[in-house]
Amino acid sequence: MFLRLAKQHRQFVQNLVMNLQALAIVLENRGYLASCYTCGGQMNSASFMVSLGENHLIRFLVSDYGITWTEMQDDRELMKLEGAEAISKLQELANLLKNQIQPC
Repeated sequence: MFLRLAKQHRQFVQNLVMNLQALAIVLENRGYLASCYTCGGQMNSASFMVSLGENHLIRFLVSDYGITWTEMQDDRELMKLEGAEAISKLQELANLLKNQIQPC
């Protein structure tokens, strides 16, 4: 049972990393400064960042050790979420893209 769960978790992280890469591309195409860096070719971790305007930055980290969403403005941390809450905030960002937001 635990081996199956470990495999599912690895697949989940890999899917999340691929989606972060795609989100970064869409954001860049819409005029935002965005990036998604992965470590190695196994897609088991990523660092996603996007600038939503003047000194407003979102950082999303994913790895086998956890998932975090950090929102910063003027070099101050406004919000830090982990796990499912972090993924929910990422979904909110994706939903904003669907509604055609424009860069500040």
